[in-house]
Amino acid sequence: MTPKRLLLAIALLMAASPCFSQTFDSTRVLPSPLPSPPFPASDWQYGEPLIGLPEDAPDGPLQRALGLANDPSRIKIYGWVVPGFNLSSSRETNVPVTYNTIPNSAELDQLVLRIEREPNTVQTRHFDWGFRLSNVFGQDYRYTVSKGWFSKGYFTYNHLYGYDPVETYVLLYFPKVWKGMILKIGRYISPPDIEAQLATNNYLYTHSVMFTYDAFTFTGVQATVKVSKRIQFILGVHGGSDVAAWDSSASWHGQAMLRWVSADNNDGLWGGINTLGQSNFKKGHDNKQAIALTWGHRFNKTFHIQTEAYYQWQYNGALGGSASYGPVRYGAGGGPGAIVHGINQQIGFVNFSQMLLSSKSFLCLRNDLFSDVQGQLSGFATTYFSHTFGVNYFFTDWLQIRPEVRYDWNSDPSLRPYDATGNNPKTHQFLFSMDMIVRY
Repeated sequence: MTPKRLLLAIALLMAASPCFSQTFDSTRVLPSPLPSPPFPASDWQYGEPLIGLPEDAPDGPLQRALGLANDPSRIKIYGWVVPGFNLSSSRETNVPVTYNTIPNSAELDQLVLRIEREPNTVQTRHFDWGFRLSNVFGQDYRYTVSKGWFSKGYFTYNHLYGYDPVETYVLLYFPKVWKGMILKIGRYISPPDIEAQLATNNYLYTHSVMFTYDAFTFTGVQATVKVSKRIQFILGVHGGSDVAAWDSSASWHGQAMLRWVSADNNDGLWGGINTLGQSNFKKGHDNKQAIALTWGHRFNKTFHIQTEAYYQWQYNGALGGSASYGPVRYGAGGGPGAIVHGINQQIGFVNFSQMLLSSKSFLCLRNDLFSDVQGQLSGFATTYFSHTFGVNYFFTDWLQIRPEVRYDWNSDPSLRPYDATGNNPKTHQFLFSMDMIVRY
């Protein structure tokens, strides 16, 4: 199914299905451990959706301006715009820092328009449906892009700015399967990570190095099954990391992950097989295989942590990974590098430590490790470290800023992986960054 046909199927489902006027007056999940806002989420990681959780977005300024506040169809139209800037010790590129890869600049990171309907999974009486279409325009498309999904702007031309339909899926809710099952069909975000492609889902502006080099989105079918208030699992099949299932670079992969939370919801575990299948680099594209585990822990109302680790691999990948064939610029382009024969392995670890300051703000300290064992993805066989300290502050429920300071370095002083495309490559990098999220 091509992207245009999938979008048409979503439109037909919207037109053909009845619109239930529903309110979420109860819940089938434990009380949320975290306040959101100011934190980006109120529950431990679960790779949307969390069955039984009321997930309807509030009516924002755009929804109200369109006259759709409290609309019985429960279709929501909203989004956000994120400009940002950075001051860097590098001159040509901030890579492996993402997504603000252009040093000492101000950019439009992402302009997002989302149209969605969340199924009512609190009720267990009848079938329900939903969908999500998240449209991204801006510099960040370079990292959300999936081969075969309107992807020529990056893979052919290496444009700085572009468009990507980063989430394009339908949701089918079957309440009588166990304690509820949802089928997600289409393109969806890779479920394990603490971080995500969309700005509103993240503790900090920049991303960890380990997140930069793992899978971002999949195209396939995912079944989410609720076992109890504390246990939920997913089983899925998809076409591989960051590639449309119909593309020539795709190959079928399986997915199996389990979520568990403690009775007091002070701890949450979320992990398993994110992607497993044909493991050879295929037609210029990475074919990442990965297992991952995330742990969240709340010490008290003020402090909590989230920690993630993964092991990732493939065989016979090109140096630099999936490549743009466009002009060499913005830390990409020029086509694939030389083949790194044999197994290509990566190990990632990240910890986020948060301190709640008020209902409008929190502090975050992130420490990150990424080992590119053979150097296939980053171009350097080394271990990367980053340390980032930032603050989130909400002026209003629609205006948020995220200033941060960051230091990156690598384990081998003989290598210079920072500002590597410039005339003065470095062993380390300093960065001050800030973005602003304006919701509408």
